[in-house]
Amino acid sequence: MVNVILTIEDDNYSSKEFLEIINKSIEKTLEVMDLNSNYEVSVTLVDGKTIRELNREYRGVDKVTDVLSFPLDFGSELDMPITPLGDVVINLEKIKEQAEEFGHSEMRELSYLTVHSLLHLLGFDHIAAEDRKDMREKEKEIMKALDILK
Repeated sequence: MVNVILTIEDDNYSSKEFLEIINKSIEKTLEVMDLNSNYEVSVTLVDGKTIRELNREYRGVDKVTDVLSFPLDFGSELDMPITPLGDVVINLEKIKEQAEEFGHSEMRELSYLTVHSLLHLLGFDHIAAEDRKDMREKEKEIMKALDILK
């Protein structure tokens, strides 16, 4: 089970539709990763200006990005009924831009960015070539299981 705390910092978007896609994407990722406990993820959808500020503040990179992931790692020392995985920040403007660029729907792009960021929360990275290959293969496996092609 996953508990998603969703915040949308733009009144032009429907939280119900986004929450459905985000929940489905997180649940499928956890299923594919064979993680069966109770988890919590905070997801915030923001504009380009906000994500640029966060990227600059937390990563020292002064540019707009599509998604930021902030994993929480408590290790095994805490016995909690729900394991918080961390926080995800997704750029609403990049969802539109990248959906158009790649020729698929905004909901498919939101799903992909959710999967991508959740994999970061679970310890995946794409800095080194081998790690990037492993992460991309896992993303493809999860997106195929989600069956959101367009």
